[in-house]
Amino acid sequence: MRLVLFSILFLSVLVASNINISESTIKNGKTVLIEFDKNNNIKYNEVTVDKQNYKIFNNPVNQKKMYALIPISYYEKPRDVEAKLTYKEKNKNVSKALFFRIEDGKYEKETIKVSNSKVNLNKKDKKRAAKEYKEAMDIYNTVTTKSYISSDFTVPMDSIVTSSFGKARVYNDTLKGYHSGTDFRADVGTPIKACNDGVVVLAKDRFYSGGSIIIDHGQGIYTCYFHMSKFNVKKNQKIKKSQIIGLSGKSGRVTGPHLHFSARVNGVQVDPIQLMSLINDKLLIK
Repeated sequence: MRLVLFSILFLSVLVASNINISESTIKNGKTVLIEFDKNNNIKYNEVTVDKQNYKIFNNPVNQKKMYALIPISYYEKPRDVEAKLTYKEKNKNVSKALFFRIEDGKYEKETIKVSNSKVNLNKKDKKRAAKEYKEAMDIYNTVTTKSYISSDFTVPMDSIVTSSFGKARVYNDTLKGYHSGTDFRADVGTPIKACNDGVVVLAKDRFYSGGSIIIDHGQGIYTCYFHMSKFNVKKNQKIKKSQIIGLSGKSGRVTGPHLHFSARVNGVQVDPIQLMSLINDKLLIK
């Protein structure tokens, strides 16, 4: 009780000091935005949570603001979090504590039937999947200082969401993690749009996700488009929001054709719809 009360009081002081946290309570799998007013006497450094450092960047559309995104892993348990903000004020090193609470998202379970070869992997497939996972994580853990974002995020297609982020996945009666993105209903050959400006950092066929494109939007933000049947773009290509990057399909570990859309922030898998809404509603305000 004392910690919660202290958190509320401290947050009030910080808000008055032009440091704003988007949520005082956040569910696992979501993203927190911390925003700062620029001050000529202050040089912001980073925000540290559980020994993990998060960079503070210039707001891509507002020169008077700076920000940091704090991704909350799906596997985080309910708890009070103390984030440490470090900065220099008049050439003196200073730190402040920021507080928020993680709540249980209470995600549902869903059962999926797929080919046993996609669940019980042979040695060759395990080696391939492990190699592809490392390749992807090396990408996600690379933080590009530049931001390519200049306008709101948009969904990759106008379609019905058939499976939302966070549902526990039971493949062939065996629990195999959780749904790490948002699925859109799409027949094979449906055009897929880039949800914002960025650079293609991966475009290839992979064991689990099939035809896969990953876009770097800068400053640690990535979006991913999986199970595709065709690519219209190549690795290292710069793209614009709503550009058609390829066509949907049913490649990889799937039960049928659809688009699996996901996002990473500073290497952590997060709810892509909540992330885009957070950026659109809180960050991209001039």
